[in-house]
Amino acid sequence: MTTKPKFKTIDLVMVPLFVALMAIGANVTSFLVIGGVPITLQALFAIMAGALLGSKLGATSMIVYLLVGLVGAPIFAQFKGGLSTLVSPTFGFLLSFILIAFVAGKIVEKSSIASLKTFLIASYTGLVITYVLGTNYMYFAYTTIAQAPEGFTYGMAWGWMIAPLIKDIIVAAIGAVICERVYHATRKNAAKYTVAS
Repeated sequence: MTTKPKFKTIDLVMVPLFVALMAIGANVTSFLVIGGVPITLQALFAIMAGALLGSKLGATSMIVYLLVGLVGAPIFAQFKGGLSTLVSPTFGFLLSFILIAFVAGKIVEKSSIASLKTFLIASYTGLVITYVLGTNYMYFAYTTIAQAPEGFTYGMAWGWMIAPLIKDIIVAAIGAVICERVYHATRKNAAKYTVAS
């Protein structure tokens, strides 16, 4: 009795591809820092991973990204890596990428049409998740395990997120458009290949 392989060859290519994209997204703009929070494109690529690879494979790629960084590869924001990241106030954002990839993938998978509206919903749902989880974790970390800035409050934590949020709202819309086009183009090509073979 033969068992169906869990991963196809294309899956083994796409997972490291999104790990690489996350590493690029973590550092291409991370020289911009607001209140200890680097400005990155990671949320965009995490959402795209879920939307294009599906919930399970998208989340898997984010888990691999997290593990590679935790073992020491400098692929987190500002070229950081290692177990010390576990006590970083921004670690909650890294954890959220796994969930947003899974949720974004589920939203697309549940859609019968996978229209631009579907990808916009997936993108903005992902943003809500990463901001809620990441910001609350950051506040908790600053008040328990990290040294908080003087006068630090819950409102200050959210205030730091305003600039990144404005950027992410715009970038998420662009990402949704890209995802919708790539999603349908790849499925059209896959259908042609299936018919030809």
